[in-house]
Formats: sequence, structure tokens, C-alpha cells
Amino acid sequence: MGWFSSAGHREAPLDTERLPPGLPHIIANEAAERFSFYGMRTLLTVFMTKFLLDATGEPAPMDDVSAREVYHNFVAACYFFPLLGAFIADAWWGKYRTIMTLSFAYCLGHLVLGLNETRTGLFWGLGLIAIGAGGIKPCVSAHVGDQFGDRNRRFLEPVFGWFYFSINLGAVVSTLLTPWLLRDFPTWLKDNTSLVEGWSDEALRRLGPHVAFGVPGLLMALATLVFWMGRSQFAHVPPRGLRAVLSSFEGAGGRALLRLIPVYLCIAVFWSLYDQTGSAWVLQAEQLDRVVFGYEIHAEQVQAANPFLILLFVPLFSNVLYPLAGRFVTLTPLRKITSGMVMTAAAFALSGLVQQWIEAGDRVSVWWQIAAFVVITLAEVMVSVTGLEFSYTQAPKEMKSMIMSVYLSSVFIGNLLTSQVNAAMAANPDIKSALAGPAYYWFFAGLMLVTSVLMGLYARSYRGETYLQHATAEKAAAG
Repeated sequence: MGWFSSAGHREAPLDTERLPPGLPHIIANEAAERFSFYGMRTLLTVFMTKFLLDATGEPAPMDDVSAREVYHNFVAACYFFPLLGAFIADAWWGKYRTIMTLSFAYCLGHLVLGLNETRTGLFWGLGLIAIGAGGIKPCVSAHVGDQFGDRNRRFLEPVFGWFYFSINLGAVVSTLLTPWLLRDFPTWLKDNTSLVEGWSDEALRRLGPHVAFGVPGLLMALATLVFWMGRSQFAHVPPRGLRAVLSSFEGAGGRALLRLIPVYLCIAVFWSLYDQTGSAWVLQAEQLDRVVFGYEIHAEQVQAANPFLILLFVPLFSNVLYPLAGRFVTLTPLRKITSGMVMTAAAFALSGLVQQWIEAGDRVSVWWQIAAFVVITLAEVMVSVTGLEFSYTQAPKEMKSMIMSVYLSSVFIGNLLTSQVNAAMAANPDIKSALAGPAYYWFFAGLMLVTSVLMGLYARSYRGETYLQHATAEKAAAG
């Protein structure tokens, strides 16, 4: 049990004014895990519509609507299981043991995807990854916050920024690399080595998914190892027991959760739109002129614009834009989130316009979709980075993991919404016709705009309290 146990390690943050010593292991782990997750997720839509096989090994691709439905059901599951993972961590195992244990399910899911290209392999692999994500997602971000006390709390905001930076550093590399592994690596191998000499074109084609899903699996194993290596540096906040977890929903914990639920319901609509950059926008990119600086890129590689822009925008917002805007208005977290929602609606309106041009028979450059990525990435910084930190600070210490998991469940609700819209399109020809082409994007843009108004109204009345793991609550008007 040495891999999983927290026994013998300190249970509270160091009393220091410096950065906590275990942070490099947590951030390196997150970068490798995010490479794994986003690398696999980048491939899903194209894999399902172009590479999926039946039980006899014959091609059995999904249609676009079905692929969108499965994609968003998977993403929804990845953000549903954190509710269970957080409960297990807080009641019995603690964050460290939960992360370590369920990381093995995560690795097994990648292995299944890498070996089995049928729908059976797809659903088992995605299911195991979703279960693994349930242990990692709510606990890692809360584990970051657990390393801080009163004397070094000033580092919390920039560290969460760098935490998000590490996520996107892993994502930008994997989003560019894994599509190349899926589509181009077998040909490169044939042209440059003798390892596949005599292989048929079909055998080479089938090699792509094995390698493209296998590499993220290896990175997930590396992420687990890096996290384990930092175990002696962490503050291992112990689990509180089942009775304490249930009682935490009373008093301050229950009040904090009730205040945050309306915020999370609004943020869910943001995720409904944002996560379609990996489904609807990929399918749209297949119809675009994808020449960038003289090179034609794959449709799924356009997604790399998002994490690349995050690497630029996180420090830009923290060091320039927020301080500048703060001279003229009071920038509360909920005002940032509301502004990001408005920008999300604008990004989808632009994608609707692009689809309208495509349907008119125009040759549309991929740069228009990249422009939409710029807008939605600006929105992401204001909604997601802010929401991550805001959730941690608004949660009493006994509710840290649970409230972080409820925040993540907004992604579950948003993707479930998108999945159900596509399921309705598949089942009802009238709905499919009504939401065909540009109308699909206009529908979601309008939904986001209405939600932005509701969020802005709620932000004006919000009153919360700010908590750290080992600090006294402070009153905060967050709206």
C-alpha cells in the first residue's frame, strides 16, 4: 500500500512565506495528465467518424450527429464521476490516495482504446477514463489549495494561474501531436524505416489509432509516477469520515453550496458551447480551407489554437488586462465570469456565420475559425480560470473537494445538454431540420446570451465568504 498511503506524511501546510515545496510535482503531474486527456479527446470525433471498426474488422464509422452525442456523453461522464471521487476522498481515502488509486483505471482505459478499435473498445475505454477522471479532477485542484496557509496565501491566485497554464501546455503539445500520430505516423514509419516493410495500406491505417491512443496512455502512467515521487513534499490533508462529510452540508457548507449552485448552472451553459470546439467545430473545420502559413493542417489540429492562446492570455490577463481594467471598474469574480459568457456567445455567433458562408458555397479560410477560437479563449480565461479559484475560496475547509467537484459537475450538465440536443436531432427529423447548418450555432449563441443576462443579475446580489484551508473566513461581496 506504499503507493497509496498517506501515513507518515505531514497533514498541514508548512508555516512559510515561500511557495509550498510539493507544487512542482503537482503541476508536472497535471501537465502530463492533461497531455494524456486532451491528446485522446482531440482524436475522438475524427476517430469515430473515420476510423471506427465493427467486430469483423470492417469500417463502421458513426454519422456526425451520433459522434457529437457520444463525444459529449463522454465529456459529461468525465465531469459526473468527480462527484463520487470527491465524496470518496473526503469520507474515506483522502485526496492523495484517491488520485493514486483511480489513476490506474485511467491508464487501463487508455490501454483498451489503444488495443480495440470497435465500439465495444471505445465505450469500455472511455468508461474507464471517465471513472479515473472522477478521482483526479476534483482532488488535484483542491490538493493545490491544500498546500497553502495564512502566510503564503498571496501566492494562491498566481499559482492557480500557473496550474491552468500547465494544463494548457500539455494540451497544446498533445493536440498537435496526436492527430499526426493518428493520420501521418504510419506513412512516416513506412517511408523512413523498415519496421513495417511489406505491411498493407489497411494495416498501416489501423496502426494509427494504436499509436495515437497509446502515447497518451504512456503519459498518464508518467503523470502517476511524477505525482507519487512528490508524496513526501505534500500536505496530506486527511479524510474526515462519512459522518463529518454528511454533516458538512449543514451550516456554512450548505449555505456556500446553495449560493454557488445558480453560478454553476449558468457556467454549465458556457461548457455546453465551449466543449463543442472538440466536436461541432472539428466537423466544421473539415469543410474549411485549412492552409496555415503554407501548410495544410488536419481538422482536429485547429483545436491547438485554444491551449496555445491560453499560454499567452493567462499572463496577459493577470499582469496587464485585469490591473488595467481594475482602474476603472471593480473586477469581482462574478463580473469576470459574466463578461466571459457574453464573449462565448459572440464566438458561437461567428462560427454560425462561418457555417452560413460554407452552406452558400464559399471557400472559407480556417483563419475565421481561429478567430472564433481567439474569442472563446478570452472567454475561457474569464470563466474557467476565475471559476476554479472562486470555487476553492468560497468553499469552507470541510467542503473543499466536494465544492470543487460540484463546480466540475457544471461541465457534466453542459455536455449533457449538448448531448441531448444532438440526441433529439437524431430522433426527430423536424428538430434536425430546424437546427441544421448555421441554425445549430445560432441556437447555442442565443442560449448563452440569455444565460449571461441571468448571471449578471445574480452577480449583483451575491454575498459570500472567502476560506482557505487553514484560515478564518472573510466576508466577501463577490458579485
